Amino acid sequence: MAEFRISEAAELLGVSPDTVRRWVDGGRLPAGRDANGHRLINGRDLAAFARAQVESGGDEERSSARNRFRGIVTEVRKDTVMAQVELAAGPFRVVSLMSRQAADELGLEPGVLAVAVIKSTNVVVEVPR
Repeated sequence: MAEFRISEAAELLGVSPDTVRRWVDGGRLPAGRDANGHRLINGRDLAAFARAQVESGGDEERSSARNRFRGIVTEVRKDTVMAQVELAAGPFRVVSLMSRQAADELGLEPGVLAVAVIKSTNVVVEVPR
């Protein structure tokens, strides 16, 4: 089973290492220690914790789309008809193409908090080596 260091868990959860340490110290996220005393989080425990975090979000609208990435708008490019909107969601870059009218109505501009909602019939999952 995979084990993750505090910094790796923080990156996966989109929070700071200090936040993960507080969760571990508070008993919310179980962790052990390696031979050198570094904290390690079991992959199954991390997955269960991540799932519980997502499920407890609760303030999303009812929707069949389950892929939601909360982030900050970093760039908006508009022409007369279309807009390209980029969000930074944790370590991820999400790009959306939409009508200029939609971008204007949502008030999308750099610095705005937004949620990218993705529903797709084709999702590629890769495992890094």
